[in-house]
Amino acid sequence: MDFSPDFSPDFSDDFRGPTLDTGVWLPHYLPAWSSRAESAASFRIGQEGLVLDVPIDHPLWCAGDHEPPIRVSGLQTASWSGPVGSARGQQRFREGQVVREEQPTFEGLLVGPGRVEVQARMTLSPRSMAALWLTGLEDDRDQLRSGELCVFEVFGDAVDRSPASAEVGVGVKAFRDPALTQDFAAPRLAVDVTRPHTYAVDWDEREAVFTVDGREVRRCAAPPTYPMQLMVAVFDFPDRSTALDDHLVPELVVERVAATRAR
Repeated sequence: MDFSPDFSPDFSDDFRGPTLDTGVWLPHYLPAWSSRAESAASFRIGQEGLVLDVPIDHPLWCAGDHEPPIRVSGLQTASWSGPVGSARGQQRFREGQVVREEQPTFEGLLVGPGRVEVQARMTLSPRSMAALWLTGLEDDRDQLRSGELCVFEVFGDAVDRSPASAEVGVGVKAFRDPALTQDFAAPRLAVDVTRPHTYAVDWDEREAVFTVDGREVRRCAAPPTYPMQLMVAVFDFPDRSTALDDHLVPELVVERVAATRAR
């Protein structure tokens, strides 16, 4: 499947290796609230591209703190935090959240208004989810630059096999940014998510246009225009277990990411 022929990205990665480019990608998921050791991603790269999975023995993320419990393998292109015990960090998930392990400032890739596109496929069960999103760094004084552009978010329990279709979440998530309006939805599309598709967002100060395989899915007005980092992850939700699915390993395969860098 081809990417937009008229798109000349500032950044592109097809993850063919031989190793992950750790100058761009941090193989941890929001480590400040946990630790580098406890937030390490399970992944491999090679001819398939980047393969993120959640093995059956993968630990819980922020065990005893995050509810519901989750297991996650994720990569991100920026990271930072304040000192241990402070509230300064990215994507706080509850009031009173404090840093458990201070993180150095890392800015591997920041994207700006323009285009981000990703070619990906996924294998999910009803207890798992895969997503790629852009999020503000939250490094401003009041940590208000927290908005997100969700390029895709797919829950396994919203995937149908025959005929193939899935609810694909896209849009703007405002979080703590008072300048943004929450505008997120998950329309059902006639796509087989186990096969590669191109998910993309084009945005400027006026609107963000979300597409799948070049077909428009949604438009959202007044998206965030501050520099944003990329985040890509696959999640498992143990509390959704049926006791017959604990052997299942969700997998997200990213064949290529291309983006416009922040100016």
